[in-house]
Amino acid sequence: MDYDIIIIGAGPGGIFSAYELMKLKPGLKVAVFEAGNELSRRKCPIDGVKIKSCIKCKTCAIMSGFGGAGAFSDGKYNITNDFGGTLYEHIGRAKALELMHYVDEINVSHGGAGTKLYSTAGTHYKKLCLQNKLKLLEASVRHLGTDINYVVLENIYNELKDKVEFHFNEPAEHVEALDEGYRIHFKDHTKDCRDCIISVGRSGSRWMEKICKELNIPTNSNRVDIGVRVELDADVFSHLTDELYESKIVYRTEKFEDNVRTFCMNPHGIVVNENTNGIVTVNGHSYEGADKQTRNTNFALLVSKHFSEPFHDSNNYGESIARLSNMLGGGVIVQRFGDLIRGRRSNEKRIEESTVRPTLSATPGDLSLVLPKRILDGIIEMIYALDKIAPGTANDDTLLYGVEVKFYNMEVQIDQDLESCHKGLYIIGDGSGVTHSLSHASASGVHVARVICG
Repeated sequence: MDYDIIIIGAGPGGIFSAYELMKLKPGLKVAVFEAGNELSRRKCPIDGVKIKSCIKCKTCAIMSGFGGAGAFSDGKYNITNDFGGTLYEHIGRAKALELMHYVDEINVSHGGAGTKLYSTAGTHYKKLCLQNKLKLLEASVRHLGTDINYVVLENIYNELKDKVEFHFNEPAEHVEALDEGYRIHFKDHTKDCRDCIISVGRSGSRWMEKICKELNIPTNSNRVDIGVRVELDADVFSHLTDELYESKIVYRTEKFEDNVRTFCMNPHGIVVNENTNGIVTVNGHSYEGADKQTRNTNFALLVSKHFSEPFHDSNNYGESIARLSNMLGGGVIVQRFGDLIRGRRSNEKRIEESTVRPTLSATPGDLSLVLPKRILDGIIEMIYALDKIAPGTANDDTLLYGVEVKFYNMEVQIDQDLESCHKGLYIIGDGSGVTHSLSHASASGVHVARVICG
């Protein structure tokens, strides 16, 4: 064997697997193969001046590389079983929370010591939400910010780089099961290992699907979340964000009884592009440092769609909607809420006159030509519901960016050790379809490392 353990993917799951393996058994020969760049070389070419929109790089610096898609997120670690994945269904609720708290301790000790741990425990906003047909989900939230999250990842990498072999720009193409162990196929070479940990994240969804077919690993279809990113004046949500930072709020629509939820709230943050499988979608970041903060807060409003017979490809459905947005707007579309309600497209003049200054250069347009009516109706209902607990949400000048799509990998069949039907082949993080967050993905990595080390 070339290695005791090969980890495919250097996102949160892969990083924390490597960290825990080196802590428990530093004599193990471990290699991490990552399709993207090391952290210091992850640079998105969009500068807002010469390059204003996504140019579809071969490897998206935002989505791939050391730290995964979470490296340039706003660094929110939600410690909860209420959302972020179903890791607890495999390892138990108490164990899942214990691992998430352990991950938090590591982050704090590697540069996150000055950051705040928020909590919804005892907040009066839970009652306020219930009085307005909204539900506030419970969680503790460690907000690192994009800037401090980078520092934490940098410190962890510096600690690991002399103990673990990191191979960047080395995407794995195939995983072959041997009589004992696994052979990982790359473009022009192979490497053998005793155990293999796959942690490819959401951006590796198509690759993961291929691997499951090749190795006959059972899977179940998962959902796709489709919606918009809302940007408004930070004062509108300041009473919530000052106390809770991240408020996960769910609303059940009256018209279709669909669930619409807030996601990835970024106080004083910025709206950004994302490139997934060549499709440009929208996301949001925020910073801990005051010098990088803006006057705006942004968050996603998402509607989850599950499909049954005969259709199973939820990700392809989400991609088709995103492609339509890219076709009409050349990328991300932005629209004033007032224009959407009046049934007219936004133009540059109306965006320029808006009291909310956009933090992303996007194409003014009409989201009603992109989003299905059922999803758009649910989003509009949710905005009016949020306006009752945060007056100003439904202002005409509130900006909506579309589309935002959260692709979830098909849920891979794994056991309580997060091991597939092949002994020694573990599938963790968002690539498993089981976790959907930084904290859950990181916790899954620690769990597998402990299983391997006995």
